[in-house]
Amino acid sequence: MSLKLFYLTTEISPFANTSHLGKYSVDVPLALQTMGHDIRTMIPKYGFVSERKYILREVIRLREIPFEFNGEDVVTSAKSAFIPKTRVQVYFLENVKWFKSLSNLLYKAKNGRVLPDNDQRYAYFSKAAIATLPHLFWKPDIVICNGWQSAYVPLIYQQIYDSEEFYGDIKTVLTVHSVDEYCTFSKGAYDKAGVSLPDGITGKKVNCYEAAAPFADLIVAVDSPSNDVTNKLLALPGIKAHKKKLVSIALDDDESPNFNATAAALNEELAKHFA
Repeated sequence: MSLKLFYLTTEISPFANTSHLGKYSVDVPLALQTMGHDIRTMIPKYGFVSERKYILREVIRLREIPFEFNGEDVVTSAKSAFIPKTRVQVYFLENVKWFKSLSNLLYKAKNGRVLPDNDQRYAYFSKAAIATLPHLFWKPDIVICNGWQSAYVPLIYQQIYDSEEFYGDIKTVLTVHSVDEYCTFSKGAYDKAGVSLPDGITGKKVNCYEAAAPFADLIVAVDSPSNDVTNKLLALPGIKAHKKKLVSIALDDDESPNFNATAAALNEELAKHFA
């Protein structure tokens, strides 16, 4: 079984690395590629990423890609490179307003406070990433959405893009690495993305995983010895109502997990649900 996988993440070592997601997003795509899958990754183009050092290349067809955000016609562009010492392709999604000014803390200011516009920033990233696909001349079978940062994607895909000729029948897999303060989004961020929240979700603050659950095809909880993500998700009513979509993958260690084993487990789940 060979699948085309579009892997969305906000951290890939050495480009950006604030958590285990940075190394995870090297080891897991590389392992999946070794298993025979056609995998391409996408990450925001942060201002601190050296284009010269990492040999980021212009791609003509990925310049000024149009889409709608916050009720306006906007454009995004992307550059291409490879994860160092691999043949795993990385597309760097550009936007001066949302990504260039960030420090290597990514989600926090230098004083340690969580950035209040994280939800809007990654709403933009999620929608822009899906908009790039026709310009890649490549259609994935599955979009793998990592963390709260990509939790908009199942809604955006199902509500906006699935009905378009190019996009039909793409599956979305939401991989959850943590359930914490970053997972609470404003309703306004969903409005800016152009999507509607599921019935039953009310109020100005929204748990992003509960919002995504009705639209994702599979939800993968990445558990570790110190972080039982599965049980934290099942404590959320919106996840519990869709628990048949939820599967768990266990990391064997907090400090030095074997992500190759994680990739093998993820590969088994993809084969089980989408082969």
